[in-house]
Amino acid sequence: MNPTLHILNKFNLVILLLLIGFTTNAQQEPFNCDYNAYLFQANDVYAIDLASGSSYLVKKDVTPGSVNAVGYNPADGFIWGSLSSPSKSIVKIGKNFQTETFYIPELPTANRYVGDVSSTGIYHLKPGGSTAYRVDLNPESDTYGKFLSTFTLSSNINIHDWAFNAVDGLLYTVEKKTNILYRIDPDTGNLLNLGVVPVLDGLNYTFGAVYFDVEGRFYVSANQTGTVYVIQDVQNLEVGSTLDSNLFAFGPSSSLNDGARCPTAPVPQEDCKNGVDDDGDGLTDCDDPSCSGVAECPVITPQVSSGNNGGLESNDRLSTLINKRNYLRSKNNYKFDKFSAKKLVKSKSYKTAASKNTDINLIDLIPMDVLPGTYAVESSPADLIEMTNATELFSVDYIKDDNTIAVILATKTENGVYEHTKFICDRLLGAELLSVSTIEIREQQFIKSIIKNTDGTKEFVLSFSGKLSTDTNNFEIESHWNLDKYTENETYYNFQIWTNQIDDLVTLGEEALELFNVKRDITTYNNSTPPPVFVKKGKYRNGSLELEIVNANKSTSFVYDAGFKRTETSSTQYSNETIALSGEFLNPLVINTGNVFDIGFRIENNTNETPDDLFMSDGPWGVDDSSAGTTVESFDIAQNNDVYSGNGYRVERNISLQANTSTYVAAYRAFTPRFKAVDLSEFDVLELNAQGTGDLEITIVKEGIDKWEDQFRTVIKLTDENTHFAVPLAHFVSTLNHDIDLTDATNIVFTMSSDGVEVMTKQMNLSDIQFTQNALSTDNVVVDENETLLFPNPMKTVSEIRFYSEVNAETAIEIYNMAGILVKKLKLETSIGNNSVDINRNGLSSGLYIIKISNDYRTYNSKKLVLN
Repeated sequence: MNPTLHILNKFNLVILLLLIGFTTNAQQEPFNCDYNAYLFQANDVYAIDLASGSSYLVKKDVTPGSVNAVGYNPADGFIWGSLSSPSKSIVKIGKNFQTETFYIPELPTANRYVGDVSSTGIYHLKPGGSTAYRVDLNPESDTYGKFLSTFTLSSNINIHDWAFNAVDGLLYTVEKKTNILYRIDPDTGNLLNLGVVPVLDGLNYTFGAVYFDVEGRFYVSANQTGTVYVIQDVQNLEVGSTLDSNLFAFGPSSSLNDGARCPTAPVPQEDCKNGVDDDGDGLTDCDDPSCSGVAECPVITPQVSSGNNGGLESNDRLSTLINKRNYLRSKNNYKFDKFSAKKLVKSKSYKTAASKNTDINLIDLIPMDVLPGTYAVESSPADLIEMTNATELFSVDYIKDDNTIAVILATKTENGVYEHTKFICDRLLGAELLSVSTIEIREQQFIKSIIKNTDGTKEFVLSFSGKLSTDTNNFEIESHWNLDKYTENETYYNFQIWTNQIDDLVTLGEEALELFNVKRDITTYNNSTPPPVFVKKGKYRNGSLELEIVNANKSTSFVYDAGFKRTETSSTQYSNETIALSGEFLNPLVINTGNVFDIGFRIENNTNETPDDLFMSDGPWGVDDSSAGTTVESFDIAQNNDVYSGNGYRVERNISLQANTSTYVAAYRAFTPRFKAVDLSEFDVLELNAQGTGDLEITIVKEGIDKWEDQFRTVIKLTDENTHFAVPLAHFVSTLNHDIDLTDATNIVFTMSSDGVEVMTKQMNLSDIQFTQNALSTDNVVVDENETLLFPNPMKTVSEIRFYSEVNAETAIEIYNMAGILVKKLKLETSIGNNSVDINRNGLSSGLYIIKISNDYRTYNSKKLVLN
């Protein structure tokens, strides 16, 4: 062999290998049509559960260059994509994320971001413009790994991904801005306009990742919001057909977004009326976004909570102040009226260059006229200034068709970030965190959360804060799930935004950041990622935390790190333990805490990603000493001695109050820290142990009663002896003259009054307060407060008298004639509940008599007795 030729052949072989770009790190494994969708962001790979929208990082830096135009290849079971570097190359990716690179010289140098692979293994790759490229990726083909041809689309459309439908073998895509669904013949490049997708109508998103399932459902993901939409049975559509489209899931956003999925793998679907989580996303029936708009779950966008009530998510130093604020609002009959609130009008300097580098006022950062069909009113809760670390605040309710559809609460703080976020504590107060992922605003990713409130309404929530740079010439934006991630001791302009639609959240977020940028250029963003392991919902009950943990990244365990207080005034104790997780998406857990007043805890997943933080406070005890003639001498709170094992509703912790007053003093206890209503309608009796001085008025506050004076009340008499009371709820009366209905109880108040002139010492010691179901009576009828029942009347030889006693007591029954002379007296031990006593005639002559019943706690209404 000619040595020169031999050297040349070796050189050509090297060149050939370089041209092919053949690199293998290890034996590749095919995906073999698993059920996940795979989302590529730059060169990071995320596994996505389309049913839940949840994602987790499965491989970081899978290749040196960015990957785009990815598609699943049914011919070999691998995912293929286009590489930014090396130029003109494509990559084969295995399930173990080992890669193999192929150089295709016929490909354009850059901008290759649309791609998918046909069932026969032909890669259809398109940069911008109307020209697309075919590459053979069928390993059984003689031209495997080679460029085949180009084809031209029949019109130029603005698309960012397409996907093959395994049912009909055709390509489908949705165009940006027009939101038109196109069917593309991959052989000819002919486009068929199937119409605007109804669920996307009016939106302006980039659809950078699209997928199919085995039934021909087309899933379209919006880059900016991460929302996944579904279009049903696209293979059966014709021009003029009605497109059946809907929300499907709320996933992560991405600016460099492309997706791949085996088109013959099924996607679990939710049955919207069977009460079962069919698709395994932790959401049932109408809570699942895929059920939105179906017959069982009509599209309803209820109003969100007003900014006037927001901004006071609790922490361990504010619970008592929050409770007092809400109590005084209730007592003073305060309710925010959005219809009489001040309407806001956009100023002439709104978003003008003239406002740059001028003083920063919160109102200048509030978006105006960006939500069609709405007007804005000021809803600022001025009382937050006295309680929180906010030095200034301004809140706006956006009203549409008389409903509050969005809110912005803006605050200025001078010693660190604003300390309260909606998602920290609501989950332990009856709300649920349905989803936490990202949205993209100004090409930056922010955390979005979806909260289901106790009343069933849903809110999409975003928060961020801006601080001035050291030279005050620029803004630096921060957004974190954990408050301790914010820079300490800085002045911040804090924004919390909540809406009833995700698209409005993006709109308000974009406009608010633009207004920041108008005042000062935004130069940096410091944003965190959402927690992959988080508490969906939870509650504290009888000494335990009952939690539902979403495990989106398949962590095997988490570290539970908690600080808690047993009462409002006790010192903080700590707990730390590692808790195992199953591989399931949703993990129910019970953590024993013992009786606590409040608890803050962090769960840290074992992949060291963003931890989840929560805070829970029970409804605090407070003292109303607002009267000028009242001085509190002592107010002590003690934890219950035992973990509650009854079937009732316990009002936790015991109190002891002593005060000097010429008017009144009261102790109050909200059933929840946010003054939200609880349903106590299944209970019949209020039980408590009590000792003190004189009459104690008990008021149960109902959310549905506007006027304080119309609330339901009753009175018991306290003595120096600690006594157990069982007060039927039927004994609570109101000026409204109807029976009590405790479906919406918010608060219970214990009041002791003086005569308005003399200063008296008042004392109450209350313990073991609970609502119970049993009236503790001898039959099913509770005799009214102070009333007695006497029958037969007139009497011949014997009559029975009945009365209800709230206490065990020695009770006197006295019979007087019409001259006022005592003719008979009985003393007996009566017990809690209805008491029945026989009255014998025993020689009394015919006539009219008066029966009086009394004990140390109550004097009953007198009863006339007729003897024949």
